[in-house]
Amino acid sequence: MDASERARGLKLMLFDVDGVLTDGTLYLSNNGEEMKAFNTLDGHGIKMLRESGVAVGLLTARRSRVVDLRAKDLGIELVRQGATDKARAFQDLLIDQGIDAGAAGYMGDDLVDLPVLMRCGFAATVPGAPEAVRSRAHYVARAAAGRGAAREVCEFIMRAQATLERAIAGYLA
Repeated sequence: MDASERARGLKLMLFDVDGVLTDGTLYLSNNGEEMKAFNTLDGHGIKMLRESGVAVGLLTARRSRVVDLRAKDLGIELVRQGATDKARAFQDLLIDQGIDAGAAGYMGDDLVDLPVLMRCGFAATVPGAPEAVRSRAHYVARAAAGRGAAREVCEFIMRAQATLERAIAGYLA
């Protein structure tokens, strides 16, 4: 089964945060406050994917208030932070959503993401991911992490599900 076929049946798409929705750089202030830079193109792609009928969630091992704020801004309600056991968190999300792994996708960028990437129906990653991750993904974005990779994956899914052109048409009216 090719990547398009896998993306066609998705009901849920999950994204890692650091190294996927950001470029992976962690900014820490002198008082310990963490800052992250998010790309607006990625954010709009996520909104379009949600509006097309695919549920979207965030699954990350780190904890950050910034992630909660970004999720709220994008209308993402499925947020699992501090997921040091990503496979278990993924399984819990599947149960909560009442879907099987084949109807779920995940975009991750590092070795800690492999347990989910190997279980989901559609595995995506970024070009800067280690070879062990890229070689196991169904789709490797051309755009860099935090620089449009998530948008590219959202549009790939929407194209596979024949919802992208309808979304674009909404902007032309």
